[in-house]
Amino acid sequence: MTFTVIRIVFVILAIIGTTYLLPLTVALSLGEKSVIVAFLIPMLASWLIAAILISLGRKKKVTLSTRAGYVTVALAWLASSLFGSLPLYISGAIPSFANAFFESVSGFTTTGATILSDIESLPRSINLWRCQTHWLGGMGIVVLTVALLPILGVGGFQLIKAETTGPEKGKLTPKITTTAKVLWFIYFGMTVIHAILLKLAGMDVIDSISHAFSTLSTGGFSSRNNSIGYYNSAVIDWICWIFMFLAAINFSLYYYLFTKKITEIKNNSELKFYIGVTFCAALLIGFFERSSYGGFFKALRYSFFQTSTIISSTGYATADYTNWSPASQAIILALMFMGGCSGSTAGGVKMIRWLILAKQFHNEILKILHPHGVFTIRLDKRAGRKDIVFTVTAFFFVYALLIFISTLFATIFKLDLFTAFTGAVSMAGNIGPAFNLLGPSCNYGFLPSAVKYFYSFVMLAGRLEFFTMAILLSPSFWKR
Repeated sequence: MTFTVIRIVFVILAIIGTTYLLPLTVALSLGEKSVIVAFLIPMLASWLIAAILISLGRKKKVTLSTRAGYVTVALAWLASSLFGSLPLYISGAIPSFANAFFESVSGFTTTGATILSDIESLPRSINLWRCQTHWLGGMGIVVLTVALLPILGVGGFQLIKAETTGPEKGKLTPKITTTAKVLWFIYFGMTVIHAILLKLAGMDVIDSISHAFSTLSTGGFSSRNNSIGYYNSAVIDWICWIFMFLAAINFSLYYYLFTKKITEIKNNSELKFYIGVTFCAALLIGFFERSSYGGFFKALRYSFFQTSTIISSTGYATADYTNWSPASQAIILALMFMGGCSGSTAGGVKMIRWLILAKQFHNEILKILHPHGVFTIRLDKRAGRKDIVFTVTAFFFVYALLIFISTLFATIFKLDLFTAFTGAVSMAGNIGPAFNLLGPSCNYGFLPSAVKYFYSFVMLAGRLEFFTMAILLSPSFWKR
């Protein structure tokens, strides 16, 4: 079983290594000689090791246990983050390994928190790679592997279940490999459309691809110091808003759209809740900030953008919300706890969990009023699982515990309480910007290396929705 886990991990690294070809091509075409070796050596090494391991295990047919699935996914994400940091570190673009690792983890987990203060000074191929790590991590590196390599002879459902977001996991199609291919096909198609629209709106080719990677993955890395605000374009703002909004929707619903299962979309409780929260928050912020932007409708451009960038955990910036009114900042802080839909590329708690708790709260009130009544949670116009409330409650406990520990850890290193708290929320929710010293106009570069490594763990835990990491840290998991 150990050999199988190692083999899968190195195959994943080989796939990531293959994706180096895009930034490598850019480096060659732009004459960025210092970067070429930084991509070439890790790529060739990953191909060689993976080829040897695939050859050695060619005749083995293995079904992964739940235990092995969780170990594989956790190791795959850690190894991918280490591997992704190599071009940043070897090229000298980020000379500190702690910084390079933090940047890579932030990329793959689609957090978008950066240690860089002058992004535009980096080679363009490196900036493209930073954004590309978002895209690879957005839909999931394990999902990509399952889609591309059924020849590994490993059952993929245990792997995808350990990586996929949301309280309920399922298959769109009878075969998990087909499901993975469908999801990546939709993801790729939306990315292409977004890149084309950005190019037509005025971005150059490399920037349009980079920002399409960051937007569809709800990551937030930009090739510009002022993020999307650099372009000062209402058209680009609205294009990015649309795709951030779409990327935070469960990708299964796009499959239902293509297969004309419209009823599944119309009945989806989480989608309705997500739309309602997004529009209400944007309208409220637009109202509160109408004087700041010379009118309600002009303020909506910034309120809708910042609402979606936070709720989807993208982390782009067209405005510094720390300069907004306290009421608007309170809404932004609340949205950091929300997150997008399950099964999307968005981070955060996810809308479905908040909806389940809200419905359970309503049921508790009904039980008080009608002690002998029987009440169930209904989702998508169907009765939900009875145990789902316990699953969601356990999730919130781990989530709150991790935020508390992260806040405490950061304050030990002299961060003020509010910066430490919002930083913890941002890291656990894979959001990127926070408040105060970690606001949208700041970066994480000033933090001590110990905090950066700890935050890297928190980002990985948040991307894998805590349970995967919690399981691995549990002593009972390792007992046979």
